[in-house]
Amino acid sequence: MMAKIFQEITLDLNLLIGQLEETLLEAEEIDHIILGDVPPSNRGKHIIEHSAEESRILGNSHIGIEHLFLACFYEPESICEQYRMTIEIDMDMLRQTVRRYQNPLRAVYHDSEQVSIFAAETQKQNQGSMTYQKKITTPTLDEFSTDLTELARQKKLDPVLGRDREIRSIMRVLIRRNKNSPLLVGDPGIGKTAIVEGLAQRIVDQSVPEMLQLKRVLSLDLARLIAGTKYRGEFEERMKRVMKEIKSERNIVLFIDEIHTIVGAGGAEGAIDASSMLKPALSRREMQCIGATTLSEYKRYIEKDTALERRFQPIFVAEPTKEETLDILDGIKSLYEKHHRVRYQPQALGAAVELSQRYITERYLPDKAIDIIDEAGAKKRLVEKNEPADIQRLERMIGKLNAEKIALVSEQSYEKAALVRDEVLRLRVKIDSLKNLWKESSQASWQDVTEDDVYEVVSGVTGIPLARVAMNESRKLLHIEDELRKTVVGQEKAIERIAAAIRKSRAGLSRGKRPIGSFLFLGPTGVGKTLLAKTLAKYLFGNVDALIRLDMSDFMERYTVSRLAGAPPGYVGYEEGGFLTEKLRRKPYCVILFDEMEKAHRDVYNLLLQIMEEGELQDNLGHTVSFRNAILIMTSNVGSQQLFRGTVGFSSSDEKIERPASMGDLSRTFRPEFLNRLDEIVTFSLLSQEHLEKIFDILVAELYTHLQNQTSNNDQDNQANQHNGSSPDNDAHCRWSLTINYNTVNINADIKYEIRDLLEDQAAILPGAMDAASIDDGKFLYGWNTQADGRGNYYDIGCLYNSAPHTLYAEWYTFITEGKFFQMGFHKYLAMAWKRKMAHPAMAGETDNKQQNTVSSQ
Repeated sequence: MMAKIFQEITLDLNLLIGQLEETLLEAEEIDHIILGDVPPSNRGKHIIEHSAEESRILGNSHIGIEHLFLACFYEPESICEQYRMTIEIDMDMLRQTVRRYQNPLRAVYHDSEQVSIFAAETQKQNQGSMTYQKKITTPTLDEFSTDLTELARQKKLDPVLGRDREIRSIMRVLIRRNKNSPLLVGDPGIGKTAIVEGLAQRIVDQSVPEMLQLKRVLSLDLARLIAGTKYRGEFEERMKRVMKEIKSERNIVLFIDEIHTIVGAGGAEGAIDASSMLKPALSRREMQCIGATTLSEYKRYIEKDTALERRFQPIFVAEPTKEETLDILDGIKSLYEKHHRVRYQPQALGAAVELSQRYITERYLPDKAIDIIDEAGAKKRLVEKNEPADIQRLERMIGKLNAEKIALVSEQSYEKAALVRDEVLRLRVKIDSLKNLWKESSQASWQDVTEDDVYEVVSGVTGIPLARVAMNESRKLLHIEDELRKTVVGQEKAIERIAAAIRKSRAGLSRGKRPIGSFLFLGPTGVGKTLLAKTLAKYLFGNVDALIRLDMSDFMERYTVSRLAGAPPGYVGYEEGGFLTEKLRRKPYCVILFDEMEKAHRDVYNLLLQIMEEGELQDNLGHTVSFRNAILIMTSNVGSQQLFRGTVGFSSSDEKIERPASMGDLSRTFRPEFLNRLDEIVTFSLLSQEHLEKIFDILVAELYTHLQNQTSNNDQDNQANQHNGSSPDNDAHCRWSLTINYNTVNINADIKYEIRDLLEDQAAILPGAMDAASIDDGKFLYGWNTQADGRGNYYDIGCLYNSAPHTLYAEWYTFITEGKFFQMGFHKYLAMAWKRKMAHPAMAGETDNKQQNTVSSQ
């Protein structure tokens, strides 16, 4: 290899050897005899040291002839260096030539012991180069690890606050004679790695016991150690070199983060893993190791290997309190302020701790609070500021002048156009000057990160709207009844009970870590049970998507129950997690609706008992899912027949259905322990005539809003907005008539069906879509004419329905839209533009009061 290198760089060996011989002859004659080993000269030691550095630069783990060759040519004021300057070859070219001719598959030999001798001699002569010589003696560790003590010496580690007890526990274990390898066990994100960094900082500050003052804390990167081991035995060879260097130094403490990964690491067919190689060295006290892992991984990997577990002394690390987290944020905020060029207000730090603890339940302090202030700082820095008004004004002037210049050029007034061009150039120079001043002032000024910025970040992370996060929770809960009454009609008592239970829970009067509330809704279909759950989710959590609905008819069989928390090992879908637990992990703030609870298998109640009492559930993957921020609502039709017994037609407005009315059916359907864990059993009452009128108005208003949104971007509507015709007759009105048989159970659904048949179907027919439709047996009649009279369009629409029971009747006759039909919206059109010409003949007849009732709204 060296011959090829000499040939490529056209090295004249004879000339080089001649110069070396001349130099030796000119040297002074030695006047004394040295017996034994000849000590290396300073220049010889420098060449050996630099050859190791050249080896690392080339990515090698050995010192060969090629490295000594490069070191000789780099030595200042040497014959080789002078010769290199003569032939005009730089060091980068030499390194590239050596790298090209190196054999990647050649056998690697190690001279670490010889290098250690030179390093030890140099250490005696020069105490100032300690760090460099330590690296010389541990080339493998330097390649596959990070020196935390060196980073602490260079002030590159974040300060560690509030972890004195854990750091002292590590020091106590390290100075033991036996079992002196600590293992940090704790939840992810609570600061286990930071504790080790705090130990490294104390070693640098010499605030540790004497036995630890000369220690080096090296963080081993196991992934880098395994990477590139293509052939059998390469990983074991690297591990042996690592342990050999640790054994020879005797002052190294090896830190392995995620230490459970050593179990099975590098263990291919016929090979042993890293844990099996570390156990003998740990048992013989040849090395000290600090490990870090989570509690679940500790139980899954470390505890199963009892031999490995006995080598470590576990130290359990707890999540810091909110006060300790606030102190941590206050201590590290200067680093984030310098990075983002912002200033954190004290209220922002307090809000980051409080909101992260309240809304981000699946993570731990201080990691989630640090992420929030980091995100808030980054978001604040990325906010684009508006340009000053002077710059905007000048930009507008330039736009006008450019337009004027184009016009002058088209008129061939070139002299005037040149004057305008000069004015534009002058304004451009002025704008550039103002922009430079504005940028300099912007860079010099640091923005403040406020409490509102933290609210915005938390809102983005959790998906809860900003207004809901920022709103005072007591004020929000105070008005919960008013908000629910806007949508849910006729269930005053149910709304009051739910609001009282939620307020009691959020005031801290509920026991333990139970959910916000657990309710059982009783009542017939169509009285508002599901609607109340949706409205509650939208108001408390800002979005109707915060409702997780489970139809219990899907969980009637015993084998389907496992879908809630995940299938057990060996079954299909074991690795996917549970349907309920996975949804709750993504949306911890939600309303969980168990619809038709009486249809569920009895094993479902066993899960609900744990959830309602402890507020948590463990899925098949070992994740503990918290229900503390969820509301559980179970609906049931049990006892609904008792609500109709003895009641024909609408219920009276003052009728009250008490809880004992259906307790007999409840006790026969549900287990007593299940009923006792509920916060409230809410019975929904029947809807009165007044309630149905309100429901009808709400549904028609929803249809109006929907049609208004559908037609807002309609081109025909945009053209119609340009017409200015007279408005429709304000005195016109429409007569609605609803006939309901109270043997029908789903009253609310009947109203929806009538609105769908009478209003939605006809609203879907746009003007001009058909020319005419004939009336057939008194069912439907559509017809319109289009007139381009400049005022708008004239339409004749008629609609006639049969006089069958349970039908909504109306007759619609001539009206003039004048382009106002889609602009005004369907609901306003009902109230203003439809003309009632006559009541339907069927309305004149009398109906059986026992079976039917008529509601009219003018």
